[in-house]
Amino acid sequence: MSTFLLILLTGVGLGALYFLVASGLSLIYGLMGVLNFAHGAFLTIGAFTGLWISTKVFPNPTTWTFIAAMIAGGIAAGLFALLMEQLVINRLYNRHIDQALVTVGVGLVVTALLAGWFGSDARLFPTPLWFMKAVTIGEAIIPIDRFVYIGVATILLIAMLSILRFTRIGLIIRAGVENRSMVSALGINVRLAFSTVFFIGGFAAGVGGVLISVFSYGVSPQMGGSWLIYGFIVVVVGGMGSITGSAIAAMLIGVTNQFANYYLTGLGDFVVVIILAAVLLTKPSGLLGKVNH
Repeated sequence: MSTFLLILLTGVGLGALYFLVASGLSLIYGLMGVLNFAHGAFLTIGAFTGLWISTKVFPNPTTWTFIAAMIAGGIAAGLFALLMEQLVINRLYNRHIDQALVTVGVGLVVTALLAGWFGSDARLFPTPLWFMKAVTIGEAIIPIDRFVYIGVATILLIAMLSILRFTRIGLIIRAGVENRSMVSALGINVRLAFSTVFFIGGFAAGVGGVLISVFSYGVSPQMGGSWLIYGFIVVVVGGMGSITGSAIAAMLIGVTNQFANYYLTGLGDFVVVIILAAVLLTKPSGLLGKVNH
């Protein structure tokens, strides 16, 4: 029972990290139709910004400095996403092949630049001492960092849903997705709303990058690649544009991955691909996606 609980909570924690990566992808593609392969670069920029904050600005890691690193990483990634949208994507709406090519190029350039500046070796991310501790639930000993991932992901999920459903900018975003020309004819700046979506997506990825650095025991320029793949899988399984769907899919994939790796000896990735294939064959729109979105 203790092993089961440990695997379960580790899987939920992993799913929380998948959600932080996938939520921005889901927003940017599901709401705006932009296929963004540079999203892994947002994650990496957030991780390196957080590392800089934790090693140069606040070299003695505490709870507050780690929170500052997460926020700074999110802001840096969000600003980079906003800059990319303004300089590049803004001219490529409704040109999906061009979007894919350009964003792949941006991702490769960012990875190469970071590797040139910092080297390719992974760097340990400083964390508060309590991150190394564990709590006992029943007979299971659970590392505390799992609860941090889950808590941060939950906060961002609630914040994103609240912005989209209860704020004016969220109303404009949803209306602009349905009929951009009509909203523009009313004198509403839809472009500003869409730029906000890019910033939010980049912010979530940047925060995720800091937490992934802790989970993976290091920051490296190549870290965004493998996590981007899982981000796309989560978005497809959950449904394009559905934040709630991405959250459910992330939990499903994270927990399944961990149990499969334990009980099927390292076949977690294979089982995740089976889940992806099953969803594509039986419900191509995803768990909570719209068929004609």
